[in-house]
Parts: sequence; structure tokens; C-alpha cells
Amino acid sequence: MGLNKESGIKIGRGTPGKRNLITDVPGVKVGHVTVRDGADINTGVTAILPHEGNIFQDKVMAASAVINGFGKSMGLVQVEELGTIETPIIMTNTLSIGTAANALIKYMLQQNEDIGVKTGTVNPLVCECNDGVLNDIRGLHVKEEHVFQALANCSEDFAEGVVGSGTGMCCLGLKGGIGSASRIVKLDDQEYTVGALVMSNFGGAGRLMIEGRHMGQEIKDKLEAQQDKGSIIMLIATDIPLSERQLKRVARRAGVGLARTGSYYGNGSGDIAIAFTTANRVPHYSKTAVMDIKMISDNKIDPVFDMAAEAVEEAIISSLYHAETTTGRAGKVKYGLRDFL
Repeated sequence: MGLNKESGIKIGRGTPGKRNLITDVPGVKVGHVTVRDGADINTGVTAILPHEGNIFQDKVMAASAVINGFGKSMGLVQVEELGTIETPIIMTNTLSIGTAANALIKYMLQQNEDIGVKTGTVNPLVCECNDGVLNDIRGLHVKEEHVFQALANCSEDFAEGVVGSGTGMCCLGLKGGIGSASRIVKLDDQEYTVGALVMSNFGGAGRLMIEGRHMGQEIKDKLEAQQDKGSIIMLIATDIPLSERQLKRVARRAGVGLARTGSYYGNGSGDIAIAFTTANRVPHYSKTAVMDIKMISDNKIDPVFDMAAEAVEEAIISSLYHAETTTGRAGKVKYGLRDFL
């Protein structure tokens, strides 16, 4: 997946992983549920598992970066404070974050009888973008069962484009959605992976950039004018051992990939990045007061920054490339990028 040779698009200089998906990072899985009914209902849920085990008991180290804060994501405060993720990550539309959080909490309670009894509560991590252009967002069509289904559907192979939480998203005047990519990073003669997954819903028509080509300007007369607003969620996963401070730095580099595609982080856009590593785990019940955590030298981190930015950039373009032209609420049409290539 990602951008294959048939697309005719090559982003950057890096080498993609086997699938060119975030799931090239061992243990990471992604699942979707698409909710569509007629022209007015175009929404859904996308779930991301940081690893295959019990995430509450075996947390992954993480950090977030709020590039522009016009967003309603849940759970970022504790990620910032403790530097860990302890649940799957759920993505959906803006007005369904409460439903998604309730479902995710129930999912975690089913897996962990100690939550709220023998130990503290749980921090559900839910991210959102506004799909109200193409979806009847006020209808609250995402239900708790959709979240459970998306979690059950998680696998190493998954679709991109108009699927899951990306079903109703619009991006740079075109049809947006789910996109993913990965890059190989070599450190000390060992290969690691950096993967990105985005839910693209940002940007003004006519601003699309693909590897320096002003594609948006070439097609702007065919697109409905809009401001740089809407939002994007950018997830970065890796198996490189990084501290939460280093993950914060990696998360900030998602903005580099975002800017390369044509965004200037407009006033009405919620641009959120979350980075996590599967290499450093934090047990909920630690047997020792002192734990061993590995990290790389900051003097050697530039290749990680480079490939994280590049993976995000390709994931955004991949979300557009895989998105089909969609007619949504009130007859509004958003064209897929392939219609113009």
C-alpha cells in the first residue's frame, strides 16, 4: 500500500518498509469500520493497536505535539504528563469522540478487572476530525459497536482512502481520508522502521504540493474554494528505542511533512501528532523502583527526524491517492486525486 510504482509518485529519498504501511513496525495493527448509508451518512471508526498484548499492563512510551490546537482529541493531557499510551488509539469524527471513548473504556475494562478497583482508572486516547462536509455529523451515526468492530478488525494489512474514520474527510479541496507509509532507518548496522498513519481533513483548495509540484494550482479551477481548516491526525510509530523526550521531538517533525503537502496550519485546523515506540515498554505493575530504558544518542537522531517527516508526507499524499471521488451530504462532491493524475 502507501504509494506504489503504479501511482507514478515518488516521495523523498527513503526506502519504504515491506508493506509501506505503519504496520511495518512489528506489533502495530490497524482496523476500520466504515459507516455509510445513502448520500448523507459517510463516517466511521479507525483503531490502532500499538502492540498485540495488553496495552494497559504493558504501556508504550509516547509523546504528542499540538501543531495547531483547533481540535477535540481526548487523552493527550496524560500522554504529555506520563509519556505513555495505555489503550488502543481510536479515530472518528468530532461529535463521536464521547461514544468512542465510552466504547474504548468498556473494551479496556473487559480486559482488565483491576481498573478502578485495585488500581487507578484508564486514559482512553481518541482523536477526531470534522467530517461534516460530506457526513450528517449531527446524526451521531457512530455507535459503540462500531468501535468494538474496528478493534476486532485490526490486522497488519488494511485499506487506505475512503474507509473507517476517513470516510467523510476532505483535504486540500479534494477527497481526503486514511493514508499510511513507512521508512527504513539504519542505526549501528541494524534496520529499524518508522511508520506513519494519517486521517487527512485539512488545507485550502489549490494548495496541494507533491514533491515540489504545485499540483493544487494546476487543478484549482475544478475545485470548490476553501480555507486552510479542517484538521489532521498524524500518528508515528517506530521500533527504535526512544525516550518520551525524543518522541516529542519526532512528533514535532510531523509538521514538516504536513507543510510539504501544502498546509500552513491555518487558524481553523486541528493539527495533532502522536509518536510512540514499541521498543520501550512501561509495565503498569513494576517489580522494581528503577527500570532500564534505552534511547539513542541525540547526535544520531537526524535520520529518524528525516524519515518521520517523509513518512508523514507520503501518508498524506497516499490518503488522497487512494480516496475515490465521493458524493456526500446535500449532494456535495469531493474528487479523488487520481481523477487529476
